[in-house]
Amino acid sequence: MIFGPPIDVRRLFPLERRALIELLHALGPEDWAKPTVCPGWDVHDVVGHVLNDYMRRLSGSRDGYAGAVFASDDTLPTYLARTNDEFVRASRQLSPRLLTDLLRHLGTELDAVWSTRDLHALADLDVSWAASDVPSPAWLDIGREYTEFWVHQQQIRDAVSCPGADEPELMAPVLDIFARGLPAALRAHTRPDGTAVRLEVSGPSGGRWDAVRQDDRWRLGTPEREPATHVSMNEDTFWRLATRGIPVESARERSQLSGDRELANAVTELFAVVG
Repeated sequence: MIFGPPIDVRRLFPLERRALIELLHALGPEDWAKPTVCPGWDVHDVVGHVLNDYMRRLSGSRDGYAGAVFASDDTLPTYLARTNDEFVRASRQLSPRLLTDLLRHLGTELDAVWSTRDLHALADLDVSWAASDVPSPAWLDIGREYTEFWVHQQQIRDAVSCPGADEPELMAPVLDIFARGLPAALRAHTRPDGTAVRLEVSGPSGGRWDAVRQDDRWRLGTPEREPATHVSMNEDTFWRLATRGIPVESARERSQLSGDRELANAVTELFAVVG
């Protein structure tokens, strides 16, 4: 089991979206124009990008439309960067009210798509940051989409200084899904079978995850002995590191690392987005 035990986040999509819609209704015109951590994008742009995510998944996963999936001479990161920018530019002609209305309507349509999925079937879209050589299960693909929406909501909240949607019910699954990228973060480092690395994330939404070297690859699992390498950080540091909301160097300064320094450093390079 490379990715660890399955997690079902489907019931959380309406809860996360409700918090987002309430936030957007509370924003004034000046708030929509505030810059975010996403380079060159203000709040309006990030909301337009979330709408693009909804529409792309409905077109691809519900309708089977080939234009909604990666089929290009570009690399996946450059393809996504280009198409995301194209949609965001086009969405700037949409009013905040219309953007919000579209999110509310299309969000329920997307919920219906997820509800019909067999979580243990193959994913519609592989989660490349968790493993590039093993097909992803549907539960991981759906979980990745949940993290995408939650993180963009947090970026909006940061921009307008309005914290929220960070209670454990909504945040803990995000951290859990991000931790599924731990084996991939270690993939370049060969160690004897049985070697284990532990990531501990403190805070109400935190947890503990172990990567164990087995059959010439790293896997999430339970080690037979105490891991020799430990990395611990708080929940805010972890989700921002995983999405590069903070640089690796800042995450290391906020973390406690012990044991095999090369492996510990690799943990702090975990990257849970396509890039």
